[in-house]
Amino acid sequence: MNILEEIAEKTKERIEKRKQERPLDKLFETMDYSEDGCRARGLRTDTWGKEFEKALTRNKINFICEIKKASPSKGVICENFAPVKIAEEYVEAGADAISVLTEPYYFQGDDKYLCDIIENQIYIPALRKDFIVDKYMIYEAKIFCANAVLLICAILDDKQLTQYIRIADRIGLAALVETHDETEVKRALDCGAEIIGVNNRDLKTFNVDISTSEKLRKYIPDDKIFVSESGIKTREDVKRLEETGVNAVLIGETLMRSNNKKAELKKLRGE
Repeated sequence: MNILEEIAEKTKERIEKRKQERPLDKLFETMDYSEDGCRARGLRTDTWGKEFEKALTRNKINFICEIKKASPSKGVICENFAPVKIAEEYVEAGADAISVLTEPYYFQGDDKYLCDIIENQIYIPALRKDFIVDKYMIYEAKIFCANAVLLICAILDDKQLTQYIRIADRIGLAALVETHDETEVKRALDCGAEIIGVNNRDLKTFNVDISTSEKLRKYIPDDKIFVSESGIKTREDVKRLEETGVNAVLIGETLMRSNNKKAELKKLRGE
């Protein structure tokens, strides 16, 4: 198996254990409770997905800033990892949205990071970034008060993609559908994706090339939201993608390694 398949298989094991501990019908009960709790904290649960979509189209180019402790290719990226503090810094820096890694084994993520951010009243559109292999995880994302979920074409078939996009829409979440080549872009569109992400990192080899987004731009209709992910390090990279017609960029390592995220994001914006 390549690393992506390995992560997907490990995720399936993780979710099967969760489903045994708390079956889907019990999860629905928790989701109802969570929605009440989120409303009490001033969050409109029925508009979460729309808030994420608006955040990606507000400016000429918009920034999804990632909260990530580690990665399979680089190991630990941030030694002094404090998700709530990082989220606060991103909000102060003017981030349009955040992406929170919740995969525990390869990225050292945790579901509680999302919950803690909301509990600390940091309200910014948030993507639950995990390797969704079961509809159970979409309902979980709602409980964690995420605005959006990541659906990766390379680990889902067309039936799953279509079903998961519809489930997300039905419970008020946006779906960022990640692709890497022309075939996957076509699949995402055929399955009903409104937000198309192009990962410049090949998750099978971990090679990175931001020209991947440039090459695939022509296959994405103008009425869809286009997000470029991975390998974006400089203002020149952002400018290239802006000129390509990208709506938003997802930036992780560059910001996570910076001691001054406000200054780094300002530099990426060209301000």
